[in-house]
Amino acid sequence: MSSTTTIALLIRHGENDWVGADRLAGRTPGVHLNEKGKEQSAALVQLLAQQPIAAIYSSPLERCMETAQPLASQLGLSVEADAGLIEVDYGDWRGGNLKELSKLPEWKRVQHYPSTFRFPGGETLREVQSRTVSAIEQIRLRHPGQVIALFSHGDVIRTTLAHYLGVPLDLFQRIVVSTASVSVLSVVDDAPNVLGVNYLAALPVFEIKPKDATAQA
Repeated sequence: MSSTTTIALLIRHGENDWVGADRLAGRTPGVHLNEKGKEQSAALVQLLAQQPIAAIYSSPLERCMETAQPLASQLGLSVEADAGLIEVDYGDWRGGNLKELSKLPEWKRVQHYPSTFRFPGGETLREVQSRTVSAIEQIRLRHPGQVIALFSHGDVIRTTLAHYLGVPLDLFQRIVVSTASVSVLSVVDDAPNVLGVNYLAALPVFEIKPKDATAQA
């Protein structure tokens, strides 16, 4: 009996127009890609256009839909919005100033014990992980033996990868998911494997500071 492999490409949206604003966008409506984000979405087309992608799903938020659309147009596909892929509900923190939020005592819990924390008026990250994994499982069952592209958000993808990697949720922030990056999940007969994390259309320029003369001596 032959096995069935489904490949899910987990893609974070491109850079948005709140970059540099020091504010937590969350589910705020009307947050769009900036010029760099549009360039990133075009680069994703070049990176993924040769992949046999059968379907494209996206968080319904504008910055995700705008990242997905160029690839969909290139492949002649539509983008299906899926609420299971939406950004974390940060509740009362949505739109907040990050510098001010970082002064709150709750901020340390988010950084060190995120699995136990509920954003005031919003979700827990465990709930985020559960709804997103459930959404991905439902989607991939609709596309057995196919490649699917799923556009979502940084913390959503990181908590999802933590699940499939078997990483404790409290350590999910060790997983790097850059804007417009692609992470690859393979499911073979219900057995998941993470094939890659944080693929980029172009490698960043890494800056390594040389040791000082004393250290070299």
